[in-house]
Amino acid sequence: MSKQFWEQKGFSKAIKAISGKWKAPILYSLHSRTLRFGEIKKTIPEITHKILSQQLKELEADGLVTRTAFNEIPPRVEYCLTRHANELAPIMGELCKWGDKLNSPDS
Repeated sequence: MSKQFWEQKGFSKAIKAISGKWKAPILYSLHSRTLRFGEIKKTIPEITHKILSQQLKELEADGLVTRTAFNEIPPRVEYCLTRHANELAPIMGELCKWGDKLNSPDS
C-alpha cells in the first residue's frame, strides 16, 4: 500500500520546517535581503525577543537561514536566507494568492 502524500518524508519535513506562527513571517522579512536581529524584530513587532531567537535557531538548524557573526565590537550578527529557503519564494507567493481567494466574497 502506498503512503498518502502527507505521510511522505519530504512533505512532512517541509511542513515541519515552515510550520508555526512566526517562521513564515521571518522567512518573508528575510526575502531578498540580509538583516540583523533588531531589524527582523522591527518587521515583526508582535514577536518576543525569546521567540524570535528560538525560531531563528530552528530555521538555521533546518537549513533555511544562515547566521553570520562578525568579530566586531559591538558584536554584529546578520541573518539571510539559504538557497533552499529562496526556493520557497514562488511557493509562498502562490500561498498568498490562495489565501486571498479564501477571503474573497466569491469563495
